[in-house]
Amino acid sequence: MPATLKIALVGIGKIARDQHIPALAASPDWQLAAAVSRQGHVAGVETFSDTAAMLAACPDVSVVSLCLPPVPRYEVAAACLAAGRHVMLEKPPGATLAEVHALQAMAAARGLTLFATWHSRMAMGVAGAKAWLAGKTVTRAHITWREDVRHWHPGQDWVFEPGGMGVFDPGINALSILTEILPGPVHLTSATLEFPTNRATPIAAQLQFSGHVSADFDWRQTGKQTWDIAVETPDGALRLEQGGNKLHINGAEIAGEDSIMGEYPALYARMAALVRTGQSDVDLAPMVHVADAMTLGRRVTVADFDF
Repeated sequence: MPATLKIALVGIGKIARDQHIPALAASPDWQLAAAVSRQGHVAGVETFSDTAAMLAACPDVSVVSLCLPPVPRYEVAAACLAAGRHVMLEKPPGATLAEVHALQAMAAARGLTLFATWHSRMAMGVAGAKAWLAGKTVTRAHITWREDVRHWHPGQDWVFEPGGMGVFDPGINALSILTEILPGPVHLTSATLEFPTNRATPIAAQLQFSGHVSADFDWRQTGKQTWDIAVETPDGALRLEQGGNKLHINGAEIAGEDSIMGEYPALYARMAALVRTGQSDVDLAPMVHVADAMTLGRRVTVADFDF
């Protein structure tokens, strides 16, 4: 296997420009050899209007990273696997659990790598939080995940369409951290979902889990954004802030960073290792909680939302 792996990036939108392209450019593991987009492009990289054309023209591209919205992602991922390419999925890994299971089976049958990424798990404080909680009894945990959709998804109506997940698009980041750091599993017991009258997915959600675990997600917060997780145990308490990048244990700062710029380089390092060792990594625990919330959630109608 070559020292530098050739990769294609499908979907040149905000997340690709903000995170994927800089991470690839800084990595010795990767060469961004192709891009696929109907509107965007990457300077100095051949760009195709559809994935089939890229796959036909670039047989030396062994890995494809998908930054598309969840709904169209399955067909593109399946085509890439059928063409013998390893696939990396932006979060959430798909629009449904069943389609991701189908991709897992395809990748396994062909001996290919499939990586369902959760970038927030790579935040600076997450590993330390997991290590400190190992073997402890959690007596209470609460997530506060409130941000401004107009800032993070300006004009992107797809997030409010079926499959776009609404406030669970950012909320699943919190759930990815929760399922990583807790010493044991939890399950959803109830939920309240707030739907704008003119939208198909929720703009806010309140969740209750087993084990005195709860979450508050809201996409209407302006000003300072809040991405915090607080966990209490008989041995003390920890708090993760800034999306998992700042860790406090019993009031003392253990790890601290304001930027998420280290998360995507870590994801691509992990993908390179998976490809080189012939492994896959598909953990669907965060997405299971979202599916359960959509099943158990009590729907509440709130005011219209427009960008």
